[in-house]
Amino acid sequence: MKRNSSGRILVHARNAAMALVALLLVVAGFWSSWGDAQHVLLSKGREHGTLTVASCGEDTCTGAYDPEGSQGPRDGMTIEKSVAVEKGATLAVVAKPGKDELLRTGWAGALHAWLPLGGGLVLAGLVIGGGLRLTRLAWAAGLAGGSLLVASFLAL
Repeated sequence: MKRNSSGRILVHARNAAMALVALLLVVAGFWSSWGDAQHVLLSKGREHGTLTVASCGEDTCTGAYDPEGSQGPRDGMTIEKSVAVEKGATLAVVAKPGKDELLRTGWAGALHAWLPLGGGLVLAGLVIGGGLRLTRLAWAAGLAGGSLLVASFLAL
């Protein structure tokens, strides 16, 4: 039985909407990640140092920050709390320009910065598989996002 033209239009409109939602999830994940990832990945010329964690609140940890170079240690610098941050730990960090916020450097910091992208890829995989019926692409997006999430967890 042949489909009429209005049925085909509805199918194409549904596919376009699902593709737009999947694209929106990936772009939003990238945009959320880029705010921190740019400081970690493009850290040349930024202020580097170490943070000795003194205390942790609900969302952030604070401690003595010792920048590289001639500047002396500073207090009041914060870092996002994660499962790997413990009191007394010394972390290699980079400072966000113009802020009292620090980010971890190295593999752990880079992977942690890309966590929102990993979540966006996992969710986009569900939309691609369920809405667009593109199972191979859905598995690829889901596995890429899941791998990023697991690698970040293991690196921290």
